[in-house]
Amino acid sequence: MQGVLTGFAVIAVVIAVGYVLGVRGHLGPQGREVLTKLAFHVASPALLFTTLATADLSVVFSSRLLVTALSTAAVAGVFVAVGVARRWGAGRTTIGALCSGYVNSGNLGIPIAVYVLGDASLVAPVLLFQLVLVTPVAVTILDLSGGGGKGPLWRRLLTPVRNPIAVGSLAGVAVAASGLRVPAPVMDPLTLIGNMSVPAVLLAFGIGLCGSTMPLRGVERRPVLLAVALKTVGQPAVAWALAAGVFGLRGAQLLDVVVTSALPAAQNLYTYASTYGVGERLARDAILVSTVVSVPVLVGVAAVLG
Repeated sequence: MQGVLTGFAVIAVVIAVGYVLGVRGHLGPQGREVLTKLAFHVASPALLFTTLATADLSVVFSSRLLVTALSTAAVAGVFVAVGVARRWGAGRTTIGALCSGYVNSGNLGIPIAVYVLGDASLVAPVLLFQLVLVTPVAVTILDLSGGGGKGPLWRRLLTPVRNPIAVGSLAGVAVAASGLRVPAPVMDPLTLIGNMSVPAVLLAFGIGLCGSTMPLRGVERRPVLLAVALKTVGQPAVAWALAAGVFGLRGAQLLDVVVTSALPAAQNLYTYASTYGVGERLARDAILVSTVVSVPVLVGVAAVLG
């Protein structure tokens, strides 16, 4: 329980600082936009590259990662099906699907993995899966469903290699797969820049809360409720059923996959929504509500399976 509360406390403090900055106007009227662009175009690609370039890609081929991938696909598929039926649009539906299955494996997953699971590396497979596959696919869809989809065919086909998030992820995987060691004069500046990513995302999220209406109101109420239900209840339930019933995981391995699946929606999804100007309130409310709801869910999971 201590690990869950510690992880959430760290995030809450930084978001609160962002909120105060927004209230006082210290960063000016464009503060949130600048932080969002900094995170999306500079800091996050650097973080993804440095993380993946030194990662052990063999963790991708594991039963626990397969459980995560299948549970993510299941809940995202449900949201996509509802979004198509309700005609919510490709971009908005993509953001909602991400909020339904893209877990906060970085700034929240790591401390919870340390304090609850006892090993920070246990969150690595989820982190790699999301960075290597989910993120490039999602941002490509967002590109093509927005302004990126109005150019000639050759330009649309090159969308993944023009997006900074996808470029950072794929470049990191290429370096890790090749076995090359990036020289320190190159890696150290990128690491320093990448360290800005999480604080910038959280601060921008906090500023975005300033002056906003209460969540679960307006036209985004139903998409938010669906995304939160899928994220906090649906995904851990599917992960438990697959892990225990299909793959036969027990004990610490079962706790690992269920805890990581029960993590709330990641804050960087708000950055994607803001960057592409689609589903911003959906992302903001889903992240906020899922973060609050996931606290008792994670405490319950840790108590039952721990």
